[in-house]
Amino acid sequence: MSKKQDLPPTAWAVLGLLSFPGERTGYELKKWADSSLRFFYWSPAISQIYAELRRLEELGYAASTRSGPQELRAKRRYAITDAGREALAGWASDTAEAGPPVLKHGLLPRVWLGHLAEPELLRAMVSDHLERTRGELAAVREAVAHAAEVPQWAFPALALRWSERQHLAELELGEALLADLAEPAGAAAAAADADRQGGGDAPTPG
Repeated sequence: MSKKQDLPPTAWAVLGLLSFPGERTGYELKKWADSSLRFFYWSPAISQIYAELRRLEELGYAASTRSGPQELRAKRRYAITDAGREALAGWASDTAEAGPPVLKHGLLPRVWLGHLAEPELLRAMVSDHLERTRGELAAVREAVAHAAEVPQWAFPALALRWSERQHLAELELGEALLADLAEPAGAAAAAADADRQGGGDAPTPG
């Protein structure tokens, strides 16, 4: 198996950040990931970014320079190499690597266990989620506007517009869930009562 195939997703994400014009420090890569990559994938921790930069340098996929011998590590600037660009292009073209999206929605397990919670608490949790999503949507739209100003970021802008639509869909789903929680109050109470009484075999939900 090749080194390219052995790289974890975080390494490819960092190498992808380096694939755009210019040299960047690890701190700059982290800031860029926070303002773009996190909206549709995730933003690695700064320690992970530096670990992957070291790995990429060892593989010859990235190179670094610093302006003075006494400069701190945070001032070291990184750039992708020709070998790194070739490897990244191969990874980006491999459809088998993409796989299906993974959904881990922190709110839904709590809704799933709603028979153990107060209805008011569940509704408050959904409302809080909607508020956070609105904030994220505003941040995504700001990133979309910023990317639209840079011709080299045409494809990042496409990914960010997808994220904008995803956040709009998340708001729609959250509002629908809030309505669902308001409607079956009687049914939910009956289910909770049945759960307390227990006894015998019961169907498995989901």
